[in-house]
Amino acid sequence: MDNILEVKKLKVSFHTPGGTLKAVRDISFNLERGETLAIVGESGSGKSVTSKAILGILAGNSIVEGGEILFDGKDLLKISEKEMYNIRGDKIAMIFQDPLSSLNPIVKIGKQITEAMLLKNKINRKEARKDFNDRLAYLKEQMIKANPEKEAEITEMTKQFDNFNIKAIEFENKYNVAYSAADELKLNIEDFIFRASKHIKLDKKAQIKSFISKLDKVKDPYLTHNFDSKIDEMKAKLTAIIPNIVADKAEIDPKNEAVLNEVCALISDIFAQPKPNFFRIGYYQLCNPDEDLSTLPIEEANEKALNYLNENFMNKFLVYATAGIKNSFNEALENKKKVLDVLKEAREYFANGNYDKKEVYEKAKSYSDIVESSIDKMEIIKDSTAYTFRVAVKAALDNYFYYQKNNPKEEARFARQTAKREALISKGKNVDWKVVPKTVYELSTFTENILAAVDRLVVHYEDYISKSSDIDFNAKTIELIDYFKDRASQVVYKETPAMAKEKALKLMEEVGIPEPRIRYYQYPFEFSGGMRQRIVIAIALSANPDILICDEPTTALDVTIQSQILELINKLKTDRGLSVIFITHDLGVVANMADKIAVMYAGKIVEYGTADDIFYDPRHPYTWALLSSMPDLDTKEKLDAIPGTPPNMIYPPVGDAFADRNKYALKIDYEKQPPMFTVSDTHSAATWLLHPDAPKVELPKIITDRIARMKGLEGDNDGKQ
Repeated sequence: MDNILEVKKLKVSFHTPGGTLKAVRDISFNLERGETLAIVGESGSGKSVTSKAILGILAGNSIVEGGEILFDGKDLLKISEKEMYNIRGDKIAMIFQDPLSSLNPIVKIGKQITEAMLLKNKINRKEARKDFNDRLAYLKEQMIKANPEKEAEITEMTKQFDNFNIKAIEFENKYNVAYSAADELKLNIEDFIFRASKHIKLDKKAQIKSFISKLDKVKDPYLTHNFDSKIDEMKAKLTAIIPNIVADKAEIDPKNEAVLNEVCALISDIFAQPKPNFFRIGYYQLCNPDEDLSTLPIEEANEKALNYLNENFMNKFLVYATAGIKNSFNEALENKKKVLDVLKEAREYFANGNYDKKEVYEKAKSYSDIVESSIDKMEIIKDSTAYTFRVAVKAALDNYFYYQKNNPKEEARFARQTAKREALISKGKNVDWKVVPKTVYELSTFTENILAAVDRLVVHYEDYISKSSDIDFNAKTIELIDYFKDRASQVVYKETPAMAKEKALKLMEEVGIPEPRIRYYQYPFEFSGGMRQRIVIAIALSANPDILICDEPTTALDVTIQSQILELINKLKTDRGLSVIFITHDLGVVANMADKIAVMYAGKIVEYGTADDIFYDPRHPYTWALLSSMPDLDTKEKLDAIPGTPPNMIYPPVGDAFADRNKYALKIDYEKQPPMFTVSDTHSAATWLLHPDAPKVELPKIITDRIARMKGLEGDNDGKQ
């Protein structure tokens, strides 16, 4: 199971004038890489609050009372806004219900799509440089520890590795500048031809002169190898057509258009060449500054540079690097074994409760320092369980001491208001207000949170240690070198406005916006609701995120457009390898797109399972109610509306929150919240009807008929194949 996101025991409330509203109450779920998780429930069930907590965009009156949201080795509830900025939009993007709320009405949509690309590119380059330097310094330290007698040689080789990466960056930067200029030129010519075909008046002579000047910027020895003469020929042809252009004629003469298309074809030919491997070439040119590899065909230059790099540097460097990685792993492994003993001591200490504030914070820091010493900093994928241990323990202690101080105040406030209300009633007064429930927590809750963090790390480390003999250190070394190469490329990759525009046009085409070259210059009000939602999707995809959160993206659209948007999201998920969280109040919307479904009601997940579990074997009465109210083309009988309204979560029910609206409710539903009962390895539901002593209740007929009908259709389809 490869979880990209883990939500654990999340609790979110909001301060309101009427009291504290419990919006999300102790929910947990995992999102696996490449899957779609649908979160389904009525308005006010906590779906959107959950998604906003993931992105760190909760309202100012929110209170995160507990839990963790783990992504990329970080707890998103505990990191700084600066760290969150690097994740929001870049790694985790969101599509909102109303596209107009996400778009600036007075800015053309092209600029809105490219803006995020340009901003994120600048940040990514800075982060990549820091990561490259820090990781290389640590690798050097570990290589020397593994081979102390070779310190001088390792120091020199590490310096060489950094230097030839810098050299490679210099070459790649020049290459990218020329590539960007060629890309921009091709785009400008295509725009020019397109706009002329629409009879838009242009200063064609000035445009063609600009094309000639841009051809000079394209020349780079590694990009335009053997193309210089062809570029000069294109410049001559463009120069020759300038006197023949009629200034007041909108369209382009077919002969002149043919020349422009020749230039575009030339650029396409340039782009079709193999790309130089600057990681190799950088080392070769650093060692042989008087020899110019750009005079060779690119494939030959790549091969020559590779052989030279391996023979003179990389073969030996890989030996040292592998030893360093192994040393780092073994150091961390030994520390992990020691940590298990320390965690046993920590568990005993924290389990006692009744903490002295100064002492417990010192203990927490000491334990956290020891845990962090056991983290292998050479690991590319961060160990989220270990990295989040410190913040998990500190957050629990912060809450412990906050409520230790605040609980008596809340008790006193509640007692005063209760006494006042009862006194007014005893005097025969008409009292139309309720006492705001007290917000108090058992301090043992926070002790349990600390113990859970300790226990989770113990289980994780025991599993890690048991698998430690199966590590392929050679493979880890190659993976690390590839990572260095990737980070070096990110340092040099500078997104220009022209490159961003080209990407934006491709994105617009990918999300199904017709005539993107015209639409690029239009304002949001010139688009239909469905097209505006496609623009928002394009903006969300512009930073190539890992996770896409869709918060009711089809609610404001008619049924036909809904279907198109759902199909688009499904296609993008497959094509881009996205992981998707899809939030909706309509189970029918996610029938053909969800891998897993979490049914939420009154801030809790009441049923969780695969799409087949939920649609073919639903167990919670609320899920039955949602399915019974879901229309389809074949259902003949009247749909069942869900009676009543969701509870006021300022006054959360003692038992099952759905009990008042549930015709199958048992007495215990009004007295005690049901736990999550396991139905299968993939399926669970929080309903007392699953208790062994509960009476047998049959599924509503409208659901059993629909299940039988769907199974029959599947059987027919199987028979046709």
